[in-house]
Amino acid sequence: MTAVPALDILDLAPIPAGATAADALGNTLDLARRAEDWGYQRYWVAEHHFAHVASAAPTVLIAEILAATRRIRVGSAAVLIGFTTAPAVADAFGVLSALHPGRVDVGVGRTGQRLRTPSPGAPAVNPKLVAGYERLLQDPAAEPASFTEQVDDVLALFAGTYAGRGVPLRSPVAEAAQGSPVWVFGSSAGESAQLAGARGLPFVANYHVSPATTVDASNAYREAFRPSEFLAEPRLVVSADVVVAETDAAARDLAAGFPAWVHSIRFGDGAIAYPRDSADLTDEQRAAVADRTETQFVGDPGRVAAGLRELADRTGADELVITSVTHDHGARLRSHELLAKEWGLL
Repeated sequence: MTAVPALDILDLAPIPAGATAADALGNTLDLARRAEDWGYQRYWVAEHHFAHVASAAPTVLIAEILAATRRIRVGSAAVLIGFTTAPAVADAFGVLSALHPGRVDVGVGRTGQRLRTPSPGAPAVNPKLVAGYERLLQDPAAEPASFTEQVDDVLALFAGTYAGRGVPLRSPVAEAAQGSPVWVFGSSAGESAQLAGARGLPFVANYHVSPATTVDASNAYREAFRPSEFLAEPRLVVSADVVVAETDAAARDLAAGFPAWVHSIRFGDGAIAYPRDSADLTDEQRAAVADRTETQFVGDPGRVAAGLRELADRTGADELVITSVTHDHGARLRSHELLAKEWGLL
């Protein structure tokens, strides 16, 4: 019998229409505490900028969640390493790991580099945002370090083997994170999947971002995998958008705002405040986000759990990470609780 995959939570700290960033962050801490009680294994927080989501500074938010909980592992999904530097990432996670040993997961993603060098098959970057993001890179005219180079630097800083232009440099703070797993997040079979496999690191395939490329990304990771000091065999996590309620009809009602929210991310100026519905979308606009809406798992606990099991079987996932967004915080809590019970966590 196939083992039941572990279940994690991905939280974007969404700001609902009519609410504030402070409200969203309070909701995140509330959900994290309850997730621990409900038996979820990991709690991941995303990094997004210029959008109505409050997870703009993941390491700061991770510190707050770690302080508010006791056992659950907490990580970044993912730190956008192209917008920062390897030493900044390594030192930040070193501090977190020193304060909360054995509970920190270091998730990294390549969005900063992807603005200039997109991976084949990866979701397109919203062209309205590219110029603004480029302006914020430390030197917009310079060729940025590749994602592979930056991840290698983080690993070396953790291990105490980093050298800058041949000069050994050590950070006792960064080395405190040596036992914290480094996870690579990706949406295609490109650099991220290849890097995770080649370095023997765990890989998270972002089905909730790019459903059409997840199987290819998972296969590419496995094919590239080489055993390492971190893993003897591949460890794959797959993400999914989920809304659960007591009935299918109630769940569909709670998910009514999802098409408008996804459309704002893909074609607007960043995620809008999460709406109650998508009544203002045209048929053409709905069709433009159909790949996301049709692959969202919406329904009663049994229906959603069955869909997630099928996704795990199709991809061979060792873990699933779910993100559940609704306008109402109480409904979002209930969605996670119902799935935890159905999955056997409670």
